[in-house]
Amino acid sequence: MRLGSGVFAACCVVIEVLGVAVFLRGFFPVSLRPVSQVQPQPPAPEPAAGTSSNWTQLPPAIFRKVIIMLVDALRDDFVFGSKGVQFMPYTTYLMEKGFAYNFIAEAKPPTVTMPRIKALMTGSIPGFIDVVMNFNSPVLLEDNLIGQAKAAGKRVIFYGDDTWIKLFPKHFVEYDGTTSFFVPDFKEVDDNVTRHLDTVLKREDWDILILHYLGLDHIGHLTGPHSSLIGPKLKEMDYILKKIHISLLSKEKEASLPHLLVLCGDHGMSEAGGHGASSVEEVSTPLLLISSAFHRKMGNLQPPKHVQQTDLAATLAVGLGLPIPKNSVGSILYSVVEKRTMREQLRYLHLNSVQLSRLLQENVPMYEKDPGFQQFKVSEKLHGNWIKLYLEGNNSEVLLNLGKKVLKQYLDALKTLSMSLSKQVAQYDMYSMMITILLLLSTPKALCQNAAFEIPLSSSSFSLLFYLMVLILSAVHVIICTSAERTCFLCSISWLMAVGVMMLISALLCVIVALLTRTFENVRPSAQNPAVSSSGWSELDLLILFGTLGHVLSLGASSFIEEEHQTWYFLINTLCLALGHEMFRSHFLGKDLDHNLAVEQDIQKDAKNVLQYKNDYVDFPETSKIYKTSSSMDLLPKVYEKWLQLASPWFILICCRLLRTLNQTGVQWAHRLDFGHWLTSSDHKIELSVLTCLSLVMIFVLVQRRCSSVSKVAMALGLLGVFCYRAAIGNVLLPWQRDHKALSKGIIEARFVYVFVLGILFTGTKDLLKSQVISADISIKSLGLWDIYNGLVLLAALLLRPHNLPVLVFSLLIQTVMTKFIWKPLKHDAAQVTIMHYWFGQAFFYFQGNSNNIATLDISAGFVGLESFIEVPALFLTVFATYIGPILWAVHLLSFLSSENNRSSAISHASFCYALICSIPVSVYIILVTSLRYHLFIWSVFSPKLLYEGVHLFITATICVFFILMDQTNFIKP
Repeated sequence: MRLGSGVFAACCVVIEVLGVAVFLRGFFPVSLRPVSQVQPQPPAPEPAAGTSSNWTQLPPAIFRKVIIMLVDALRDDFVFGSKGVQFMPYTTYLMEKGFAYNFIAEAKPPTVTMPRIKALMTGSIPGFIDVVMNFNSPVLLEDNLIGQAKAAGKRVIFYGDDTWIKLFPKHFVEYDGTTSFFVPDFKEVDDNVTRHLDTVLKREDWDILILHYLGLDHIGHLTGPHSSLIGPKLKEMDYILKKIHISLLSKEKEASLPHLLVLCGDHGMSEAGGHGASSVEEVSTPLLLISSAFHRKMGNLQPPKHVQQTDLAATLAVGLGLPIPKNSVGSILYSVVEKRTMREQLRYLHLNSVQLSRLLQENVPMYEKDPGFQQFKVSEKLHGNWIKLYLEGNNSEVLLNLGKKVLKQYLDALKTLSMSLSKQVAQYDMYSMMITILLLLSTPKALCQNAAFEIPLSSSSFSLLFYLMVLILSAVHVIICTSAERTCFLCSISWLMAVGVMMLISALLCVIVALLTRTFENVRPSAQNPAVSSSGWSELDLLILFGTLGHVLSLGASSFIEEEHQTWYFLINTLCLALGHEMFRSHFLGKDLDHNLAVEQDIQKDAKNVLQYKNDYVDFPETSKIYKTSSSMDLLPKVYEKWLQLASPWFILICCRLLRTLNQTGVQWAHRLDFGHWLTSSDHKIELSVLTCLSLVMIFVLVQRRCSSVSKVAMALGLLGVFCYRAAIGNVLLPWQRDHKALSKGIIEARFVYVFVLGILFTGTKDLLKSQVISADISIKSLGLWDIYNGLVLLAALLLRPHNLPVLVFSLLIQTVMTKFIWKPLKHDAAQVTIMHYWFGQAFFYFQGNSNNIATLDISAGFVGLESFIEVPALFLTVFATYIGPILWAVHLLSFLSSENNRSSAISHASFCYALICSIPVSVYIILVTSLRYHLFIWSVFSPKLLYEGVHLFITATICVFFILMDQTNFIKP
């Protein structure tokens, strides 16, 4: 069977996408195996050596009411730093007067809302895949504090982020949710929470009140942590905390127990305003426990102690008289119980130690040898001796010293147990991961210059190898899935589907073997013929080869992943130098110049003879002068174009250098101020407005040259709408606008632009269908592709932040220069042009400020023109805004190749090359991640990169399918 190379590549990439999805399912499983919850276990009795204790139930509650005030993206320096002193005076006053215990709670990555809520309420460490589930939170089935409170008959009220309502449905007696993903709103989203306070604080029909404020997080996403909007929002939060605290104090006169007010953040905020990664600013959150039960001397304000965010669940459970969640890895914050009696303190710590030891037994086979478990057993034994002395009525100093010793032993055991359990963050589904690796290795890894592949399906050896592979893989599957305690994903699917997977892998392996065998047979005669084997590779081919291999190898080092932008900057700079050398050699060291000079001398000689023969009266010097004048006029544009061609690589080099100053990315230099920070500051809004206007004009100039008149008008109006949208939301200023305040949410202006985007895309799609169905006119097809490209450019201009519009301008400018002065004059083949497009697309991914860090993901782009969170459009806009560089360069590649009439199979070959250049890094990286799965930075560095690569591979598959649809030469022949 003859299969087009483009179709073959597209099929392989689609299969690779499915393989990566299975790998992600195996790599990001449930964090820890939960303790069995068939029946609730009674609390562990108090240990007593040789005697019986009467403390067999849970200790009574320490606090009557608990209010949790969670401020989204509240990082520690907003409370404990200069901003806290300036904008949160009442909170600072409580800390100075000793009414609060203050901590810095460390949040584990991923630092996004839904996993952090899980950590706060369950005490467990959520899996990294929760960063994806954050957009659609499922019901939390794990044992948690809210569920324990409901089971104990306590009434819980919630107001705020509707993620809580999705995680804990039917758990709240009263609730009012707000949308957490509509980023442009940072006022009403908090007002909808605060408006309930006056009423609910007067009532007595609740035990736990949870408030989740989102405004601070939305400000961070929009303008960053140093925005002028941060201070007023912190003042608002301080005022709300004051109102709550005063209300609680007024009620304590009538209550038998004190109340507890908790101020905390779910995660921090990076210097860019985002979150999701593991920088200090993102993982450091304040934790304040405020109660009249806490007494500390005035003026004894100590720096906050560092604790784990998971410690809050165990602490609140003890404070409310509830069982500690079974899967909690946290320890009780000792400061909360240190004022209780010694027996009560030991009882709290013993219950926490028993819970952690049971969790350790469920997840660690050799738990008896764990240092924390051994310390726990020693502590429990000493605790029993202390109880025996206590029940005997011994009040000597020996009892006090022994109690202090047991207390210290328990605290050490809790710390060690918690650390041991925190390391057990994942149980990998190795079977699914290995099957995926086998599937990915089955994709073709050899560049082919042919337009089609011959797949010998009818060969007997092919059939024999296929059946043998199916039998082997099926046997392995049966052995693994019938063994005890196997929870693999592939074992959970039906046997019919599993056999289908085995057959697919076997078929791909057989195809690769057949292709490699045929390639080896074709190479052997060439090796015997020196004339054939002496073709060699060009310098550009070698650069592309070694650059690709170097990038792939760099993925094995965490530092190179964090600073991957440096790799791409180096590669495109080296590529520009190589193109400059090739251009210089073609103009000055090649044979073209000598040939042109010889032709010019022959023309001059012929012209002289003709003029002398027909016009004897004409003097030759005059004729020579006339000819010289006309010849110079003809040659002037060619000379001018030649020097433009020579200068173009250096011009691109300068553009890339300018782009590097716009956005600092990565980790090492991300803290340094860049031109983008200068532009986005409130003091330079006029400069940003002028730059935005100039950028939009340049975008129109660069894209309108091949547009129809209708598309030109639509493009101009759309770009005008982009500026109006940015002015409406307050990013830029209109000429008649004097204040810097936002005019509206920009909903109407953004939708105005969407109308023109859809109109341009519809025009392009119509031309493409006409060229594919009605006529095979390549000019109509080229025009349709250019209209689609223009529609995507207009959409990119709308979604990009104003200071990033120069990135789009330089991208269009570099594409124009390379098309006219590099690719066409040097006549690069489809593979070289494809890989250059891929390299520049990757570089522009980082030029716009992206990185392999979740925190640089700009989710605000997903809400442009939306009044509320709509999952599919928001997800599409966010992905498109993130991958603008690779998408625009890929579509430009298709448009460029379609305009080349002399390249019949160029699109098919480009599709194959594009699929190849993207699949190699993904396949190798998955193998590296599997081998480094216990690396120290597996969750903070390697896992985010894996998610980015998975999404990029999906985009690549979509692009390859689009390539195939545009190429009519790809079809299957028997």
